Amino acid sequence: MDDFAVFEARNFALQSGGQLPVAKLAYATQGTLSPAGDNVVLIPSWYSGTHRESALCLVGDGRAIDPAKHFVVTTNLLSNGVSSSPSNTPAPFEATRFPRTTLHDNVRLQHMMLTEVLGVERIKLVAGWSMGGCQAYQWGVQYPDMMQAIAPLNCSARTGNYNKVFLLALRRALELDPVFNDGFYTRPPLRGLHAFAAIYAGWGFSEPFFRTEAYRQFGADSSESFIERFWEPAFQHHDANDLLALLQTWFEGDISANAVHNGDYAKALSSIKARAMVMPGEHDRYFPPVDSFAEVSHMPNAVCRPIPSIWGHMTVWNDEDRQFIDAGLREVMAG
Repeated sequence: MDDFAVFEARNFALQSGGQLPVAKLAYATQGTLSPAGDNVVLIPSWYSGTHRESALCLVGDGRAIDPAKHFVVTTNLLSNGVSSSPSNTPAPFEATRFPRTTLHDNVRLQHMMLTEVLGVERIKLVAGWSMGGCQAYQWGVQYPDMMQAIAPLNCSARTGNYNKVFLLALRRALELDPVFNDGFYTRPPLRGLHAFAAIYAGWGFSEPFFRTEAYRQFGADSSESFIERFWEPAFQHHDANDLLALLQTWFEGDISANAVHNGDYAKALSSIKARAMVMPGEHDRYFPPVDSFAEVSHMPNAVCRPIPSIWGHMTVWNDEDRQFIDAGLREVMAG
């Protein structure tokens, strides 16, 4: 991948107490910053995704987020294999020695890049899906005066206990592969990655999706072939240590985990000043709508609008669901 720029922050202090000698944030831009600087849209990446997938799913000509109208900035999470990650950081921070990073760390690094490199002072919208949406929540809490609106899609402001059970299963799938070798493997732990993909398949899409055999639109004729055709290729090219480090960031996601809110979740949610359009998937198992409605009840200027789809967590990949999502994005940007 050579379609991105890299911002480097020296001696970047982490929320965990450690630091990275050089924290590298990979990002890409589309469109032109307006003279007034009022057309910035930030899209952080999601779990296992990059700036490319963010642009593919949420940006386009004639869509709600349109480079002809907006200055679109897509960023890559730490540990996603493009920004600083276990797979691309030299010793002594390689592999499982890579330090723990939080959503707070990621958003602070993004803020540094936006202000110091791109000259951004105000953000029109922070929109993101899955872990990208978790970062939208984080932006709303961490820099409440900087943006007009946020749009968290298929996500939560704090990782739920049920969600953590899923994440633990993913971790076990990789760590128990003998090839993994405590993270210092000499070849990819493919058996672990295939088990990882199978677990993901049962959570990523919904029960109605499988019951109605909607997987046939992917060319699969059974649940098993769907995993082999869609899910295994999606993960087998990823570095296992990168996946585990990102997983830990997801596991620890909590907008109230900071010195300002001290774990007071309701207080953190109520501190979000931006307009918010929260769109959970109607059948999302990771981030069920009941949690989103509870979050919005504490937010002063927010709407919760579930996406009516059997695609579960994977709504941004479905053309029909994108139309619903774009309508919500247009509404929240218009105020």
